Amino acid sequence: MRAGYRHFDSAADYANEAETGEGLSQAIAEGLVTREELWVTSKLWNTFHAAEHVEEACRKTLSDLRLDYLDLYLIHFPIALEYVPIDVRYPPEWLHDPDAPDPVMKRAPVPLQETWMAMETLVHKGLVNRIGVCNYNTALIHDLMSYATIKPAMLQIEAHPYLTQEKLIRCARGYGIDVTAFSPLGAQSYFELGMADSGESLLGAAPVMVAAQTHGKTPAQVLLKWGVQRGTSVIPKTSKPERMRENIDIDDFELSAVEMAAISALNQNRRFNDPGVFAEAAFNTFHPIYD
Repeated sequence: MRAGYRHFDSAADYANEAETGEGLSQAIAEGLVTREELWVTSKLWNTFHAAEHVEEACRKTLSDLRLDYLDLYLIHFPIALEYVPIDVRYPPEWLHDPDAPDPVMKRAPVPLQETWMAMETLVHKGLVNRIGVCNYNTALIHDLMSYATIKPAMLQIEAHPYLTQEKLIRCARGYGIDVTAFSPLGAQSYFELGMADSGESLLGAAPVMVAAQTHGKTPAQVLLKWGVQRGTSVIPKTSKPERMRENIDIDDFELSAVEMAAISALNQNRRFNDPGVFAEAAFNTFHPIYD
């Protein structure tokens, strides 16, 4: 917040909402910001998809964040897993029983429509101002728009020059849905998880480096500017204050149409955050959501 940030993208699964709540509460108490100046997003985890569990999950997040309402609440994944009570394990994560001899994900037969109707109830009760979805594809967006009485305000997806997602973004915009891009720097967050190779870094891609030199900016700043100029919100991740200041300092330059096109042409449809890959590797369960 001291670096200028007002948008906080959170989730139960990140396992740090209580700590985030401490920081938010302290900042408000000290007069650094007001609640109205903040935009706080959180997400419904997979184990809380059933209608009777959606409000429980939201209220737990609100309690941890020390807030009366969320600006935006998203369905984290179009994946329904068996319910795990909060007093048994929180956050529940992916495995139904981590202590089982052969732990696996345990799917739950909960339609996404049921989950969305419960999300709408949160708006009616004043617990959240807006609702949306993460990691949906075009088919799920079309389906959602056929039954939603409160339209989704946001689609949050992985998007960067190696995964431009042009059709999906165009589809969302056609329905008036804004788009947030996570992992806007590409592979950087996935090196330590073993989900990307160091050679896949976008920071060394030629069009990015050329634009960075032209504008006197870092490659990371160019990547973030590319995301913003194409009309998406971007949420880079860092724990370093100097990187926070660098990431937010992108308002004093514009990429040319040629530069934008050259960076977009890097697209390889390379998805780093893919349940069809990591769920089997880490959780002994093959569960693809993308073709």
